[in-house]
Formats: sequence, C-alpha cells, structure tokens
Amino acid sequence: MYILLCADGSFYTGSTNNLQIRIAQHQAGEGANYTRKRLPVELVYYEEFDRVSDAFYREKQVQGWRREKKLALIEGRHEELKELAKKKWLRQAQPPAQ
Repeated sequence: MYILLCADGSFYTGSTNNLQIRIAQHQAGEGANYTRKRLPVELVYYEEFDRVSDAFYREKQVQGWRREKKLALIEGRHEELKELAKKKWLRQAQPPAQ
C-alpha cells in the first residue's frame, strides 16, 4: 500500500506488488487516471504486506480517511490516529442540523 502526493497537493492511495515499477508508471502518465492529471507525483508513504489481499484491504481503509488522518500516518504521528478516528465517530453520531 502506498500514498502519493500529487502536484495539486492531493493524495493518491494505491497498492501494488512492485512499488518501483508502479511509481515509474505513475510518473510516466501510465498510472491511474487520477494521477495522470496531477503529475508529477511523489511517494510519501508505503507499507509492505506479504499478501496482496492485505495490501488491498489497507488501501481501501486508508482511502476512506480524511486528509488530516492521512497526514498523521505519513508524518508518523500514530498516537493521533486513534483520536482522529474518534472524531469521525463523533461527527457521525451527531444529529443533522435543522
């Protein structure tokens, strides 16, 4: 699982079984349509997994995170990840504004 910083400041999260090749594909405009429109990209974070299914699961998990939580992961602020997860739960638990 990897996270790229795109030229427009957004993040792209993906997974692959060969990170070097995949990054080269993104940089050459052969990657996802999202990154193709936001070149150049920079690898800012990655995790290695023994099983592709585990990497894919983690990719989908991180894709659902807000930017603030992704930044905490990228910057190694692991203690903040739990707090940021709690904030999401609290936002979801609040009744809609009337």
